[in-house]
Amino acid sequence: MARRKEPTVHGVAVVDKPAGVTSHDVVAMLRRRLNERRIGHAGTLDPSATGVLVIGVGHATRLLRFITDGHKRYVGEVVLGVETDSLDADGTVTATHEMAPVDLDTVRALIADRFVGDIEQVPPMVSAIKIGGRRLHELARAGVEVERQPRPVTISSFDVIDSRVEDGRQILTVDVACSAGTYVRSLAADLGTALGGGAHLRNLRRTAVEPFTLDDAAPPDECELLPIVDAVRGMPQFTVDGPLAARVAVGSVLPAPPGDGPWAMVTPDRQLLAVYEAHGDGFAKPSVVLPQPS
Repeated sequence: MARRKEPTVHGVAVVDKPAGVTSHDVVAMLRRRLNERRIGHAGTLDPSATGVLVIGVGHATRLLRFITDGHKRYVGEVVLGVETDSLDADGTVTATHEMAPVDLDTVRALIADRFVGDIEQVPPMVSAIKIGGRRLHELARAGVEVERQPRPVTISSFDVIDSRVEDGRQILTVDVACSAGTYVRSLAADLGTALGGGAHLRNLRRTAVEPFTLDDAAPPDECELLPIVDAVRGMPQFTVDGPLAARVAVGSVLPAPPGDGPWAMVTPDRQLLAVYEAHGDGFAKPSVVLPQPS
């Protein structure tokens, strides 16, 4: 069996994903542009959605889970009175409701009562979650609907920032900050149901993948390749050198630094050596040790 070629290009790219392409399409674009096969992304965006998509290149792919697990922020439009099978504008309309315009104070009070904090959410059928070894969107395309168990998610904030009427339908512009694994489509649909009718989501834009924002992002053909250490910019970072750096480089267990972790261990010249996580009482061990240039 041929040995897998070691990556030669390393770093992080923050892409402003355009509409009409998949997250995998963006990965393919960066593979061609950078001439590097080992590339992955942190957190899928639906094809119609736009905004922040964090790409790991080379050794940085080993750090993507720390970004994927972070909080995210979105803006989008909730169309009241129309339900779709995908819960967004890409789907087929399954039901319509005559809904009188809703006062924004009423909507905000309902959201604060039911949709902020730790909640449970049933994932949509049109999603990448696997059940029985098959992705839900594959089952949905085959006309099969399966029972999905609610999943815990955290909604840090859910704000209605604008309302207007378009073609007789009330459109709510929302700004949502949430944990990884949250489906904003489901929030929109559940809000419509709670208001006595139905709804779907459109024009979703991800404005942040903690700690990256749209200010860091650029289109796939323009985005900058940032150093690997930028992948851990949201972590506590500790500078190590000399004998301690040598111990980190070989994956030694160390006394835990202050705080909860994970912790990034960097050299004085800002090279990332490893990421450590808690290990037992008062200790930490590396979950990722990165190769260093010889």
